[in-house]
Amino acid sequence: MERRELVASLVAGGCAGMCVDLTLYPLDTVKTRLQSQQGFYKAGGFRGIYAGVPSAAVGSFPNAAAFFVTYECTKSLLGSGGALEAPHVAPVTHMLAASLGEMVACLIRVPTEVVKQRTQASPSSSTYRMLLATLREEGVRGLYRGYGSTVLREIPFSLVQFPLWEYLKTLWSWRQGHTLYSWQAAVCGAFAGAVAAFVTTPLDVAKTRIMLAKAGSTTARGNIPLVLHDVWRSQGLSGLFAGSIPRTAFISVGGFIFLGAYEEARRSLL
Repeated sequence: MERRELVASLVAGGCAGMCVDLTLYPLDTVKTRLQSQQGFYKAGGFRGIYAGVPSAAVGSFPNAAAFFVTYECTKSLLGSGGALEAPHVAPVTHMLAASLGEMVACLIRVPTEVVKQRTQASPSSSTYRMLLATLREEGVRGLYRGYGSTVLREIPFSLVQFPLWEYLKTLWSWRQGHTLYSWQAAVCGAFAGAVAAFVTTPLDVAKTRIMLAKAGSTTARGNIPLVLHDVWRSQGLSGLFAGSIPRTAFISVGGFIFLGAYEEARRSLL
């Protein structure tokens, strides 16, 4: 991968991440409060809908930039020769590239997500106070609580979203006989994001519960099957898919903005 392409992926990814995170932040707050153990209204309801936004603003650019640089580099390396170069195994290349991209991006995403979600569920507190409280009570490890559950949510999500996005782009491009416009790539991103968001909602519920749990509690230990079992036992299927509507809406619209903005910015830079 050339240096010019690397810089384009970094800048385009970062800009796309900031666009979607800040534009759709209220939907994310509603989703977090719907999934919190204390319930929607006790977590703040519709009050302070932008609580925790500084954390999202700080983390969105480097998080998205890290993902796309890793994704494009891995895709380039895997597709430059060998068995993974063949067109029929392209989905495998996209899955591996997206999975590695998520693992790297989560090193930045998780600390900002922990602070953001705790502030969303406690709107009377500020982002700065929540950061200090987390560091004081749990240290740096507290900022990475839920790293495993986040990665285990993001990898299945990416395994669905990115191969589906790339496939839809290829299919649409083939049918119309030329490269897609940015808005067409954005439509493909919206559809792929909606499908991936809905099917991975239970993993998102587990991640939210783990991040919001009281330090030292059973939930805070990060045992995803145990958390999912507790949710199933207390709330059933509706509990496992709590927040699925705002999550699917957020990621569908987010996929349109995120992947469309990425394609447009990357093409402009190249």
